[in-house]
Amino acid sequence: MQVERLLNDVLLITPKVFQDHRGHFFESFRDDIFTEYCNDKIVFVQDNQSLSNKGILRGLHFQNPPHAQGKLVRVVKGAVIDVAVDIRKNSINYGKHVAVELSETNFNMLFVPPGFAHGFVTLEDQTIFTYKCTEYYHPESESGIAWDSKSLNINWGISDPILSQKDLNNIDFDSFNSPF
Repeated sequence: MQVERLLNDVLLITPKVFQDHRGHFFESFRDDIFTEYCNDKIVFVQDNQSLSNKGILRGLHFQNPPHAQGKLVRVVKGAVIDVAVDIRKNSINYGKHVAVELSETNFNMLFVPPGFAHGFVTLEDQTIFTYKCTEYYHPESESGIAWDSKSLNINWGISDPILSQKDLNNIDFDSFNSPF
């Protein structure tokens, strides 16, 4: 596995993929890799999966402390632009973001630690997106930031995405008071 640090704490992980006439094989998680690159031992407690058609935007989501989640995300089928925004008030990267393409063909994964808002937009129909979480889903702790906040200047590669009602009501980043 190759690991690249983005915004110091977000990890872009490129696994070594073995391919032949039968298909492919790769390790999608290695505890020793996370122990090496993260300050704390990472323990995943919940796995989630979504299916979306092209043009669906989910995010930017996070859970408030003490239920903040870290997420290891990847695409099983299709492709997304995946975004992580640093919302840690004391971070030198506060308000900065990373955006990477994750797809079934590049096999890349992104680790988004607690203290980041996360979202993605699907680039293909029938995209299957999975993520491992470091905390359980806690509805009362759920929150979000508007995907199109001008000050974040995120290039989603799409101008009119399909959003849930919940995501339509997310707060603009300029009005956001981070709990981190």
